[in-house]
Amino acid sequence: MTKGKLLYEGKAKKVFETDDPNVLLVAYKDDATAFNGEKRGTIKDKGEVNNRVTNFLMRKLEQEGIPTHLVEELSPRETLVKRVKIIPLEVVVRNIAAGSLSKRLGLPEGTPLAKTVLEYSYKNDALGDPMVNEYHIAAMGLATPEELRTIADYALRIDDFLRGYLKDAGIDLIDFKLEFGKTADGTIVLADEISPDTCRFWDSKTKAHLDKDLFRRDLGGAEEAYQEVVRRLMGE
Repeated sequence: MTKGKLLYEGKAKKVFETDDPNVLLVAYKDDATAFNGEKRGTIKDKGEVNNRVTNFLMRKLEQEGIPTHLVEELSPRETLVKRVKIIPLEVVVRNIAAGSLSKRLGLPEGTPLAKTVLEYSYKNDALGDPMVNEYHIAAMGLATPEELRTIADYALRIDDFLRGYLKDAGIDLIDFKLEFGKTADGTIVLADEISPDTCRFWDSKTKAHLDKDLFRRDLGGAEEAYQEVVRRLMGE
């Protein structure tokens, strides 16, 4: 399939047209950003790690009945995906207090939550991706109540599967961000990525970070941590 015109370049990926109007090509970058782009840098081979980990986990989720945008991995850095209209919501699933939740609620990082928490943010860089609830979402027409129920159901099912799967690899799934899109026929599918960029992964024993917090917080060792996730999941 032929790579066509560049449609979009974001913080972590480039998206290209292909000769199939319903299929796009995503190319992952090594660029790293944090705090809505205020902090910028690179993590060597991050693009390859995020592409391969995303595709690996999406294949597992497909087997669990979660529809995704994945079509075919072309190379360590490039993947074909279904063209979707992204629903402008970031869905954050939280199992253990960390990051902004710890700051907002005064919970020490690492505090287990008695119930999995779902949060929604309006995808808008200019506004800083503000948190919204189901009433805001309905008022702004971002998703119908039925669509939101589907998204919430998928998010919790994804969390349930990934927590167990990652635990077997010695990784605790602290929290993670998901995005969903609609195909041409209106089907809601998991889109974007599931990677050390979008998930908080902690080593189950040492609680060491295996994710972008190493870059975000200037802790060092991000490249090695990203590669460690690949090794644990794919045996490399």
